[in-house]
Amino acid sequence: MKNNFKLKKNIFYNKKVLITGHTGFKGSWLSLWMHKLGAKVIGISKDIPTKPSHFLSIGLNKFIKNKIIDIQNKKQLSNIIKKSKPDFIFHLAAQAIVKKSYEDPIDTWKTNLVGTINLLDSLRNINKKLIVVLITSDKVYKNLETTIGYKEDDLLGGVDPYGASKSATEIAINSYIKSYFNSNKNLVQICVARAGNVIGGGDWSYNRLVPDCMRAWLNNKSVIIRNPNSTRPWQHVLEVLNGYIQLAIKLKKDNKLHGQTFNFGPLNKNYKVSQILKEMKKKWPQINWNVRNKVKFFENNLLNLNSNKSLKKLKWKCKLNFSETIFLTADWYKNFQTYKKSKNKILKKSVDQISYYEKLI
Repeated sequence: MKNNFKLKKNIFYNKKVLITGHTGFKGSWLSLWMHKLGAKVIGISKDIPTKPSHFLSIGLNKFIKNKIIDIQNKKQLSNIIKKSKPDFIFHLAAQAIVKKSYEDPIDTWKTNLVGTINLLDSLRNINKKLIVVLITSDKVYKNLETTIGYKEDDLLGGVDPYGASKSATEIAINSYIKSYFNSNKNLVQICVARAGNVIGGGDWSYNRLVPDCMRAWLNNKSVIIRNPNSTRPWQHVLEVLNGYIQLAIKLKKDNKLHGQTFNFGPLNKNYKVSQILKEMKKKWPQINWNVRNKVKFFENNLLNLNSNKSLKKLKWKCKLNFSETIFLTADWYKNFQTYKKSKNKILKKSVDQISYYEKLI
């Protein structure tokens, strides 16, 4: 798996990159991309969160160090960080499903808030240069159901247990930065990334639009849609991960970014759930769905991000248009259906999609 770029000129080449939540959807794609860039990847997750799993489907455990621990266990987390001495940390481990946050709020709060605090506390005695990107969510904002995109300095205030736990996490992050990582001699540089709804191949989470659809469609079943008019800043997983990567690169070069927050969302219009489905049907004509409007838990209908800061300071913006985003997503799942017994072929499809995206950037 060689990169198109000259590896030795790559900032991640031969560097130790620790990724929490590496067995999840975004975490597995980021781990694969980092491995492709020549990084020595150390992954931390408490389990394999879904079945099927992108992590297992591509055989990622063969290429990286795989640590199965819960980030709620401060001692184990600290020991891994101390022993591995990472150059970069991407913190993606989270309980990120809104519906599940209602069903199990205690675990949601512990994982998202306490888990992040455990990570930050484990970095207090680091004595080497370390770049840390902490991923939270667009759900941290106090949502006024406005069409104006939220900027990084807008008011926090998630309502559901997931959004609230992420808002509280950001308060904790800011506290740690101001209290422990704020001197001129500080070697630990930290930024926060907030992203909108991410889609792409390999997501098998429950109670998410695309994976729920794929589970049904791959078995020739119709899918139930609970809120077709909800709009979200939909974007492909590689767009968001490129944002995280560019943020880490820029933070390493410019410590003035330390403590700052960045939004990563599409600069063009948001799309409704119904538009996602109609576009998907163009690529996959036999699919069907039914609308059931009885929602048993609160979920925002409208949510927009303003990502001008990322465009200005990181030169980041989405490269894929809406149709391309849907095509890459549908293409991955169709290939999974065809090659689900061959890890090498599914791995190749994932690597090929990363290579395709690299050419765009």
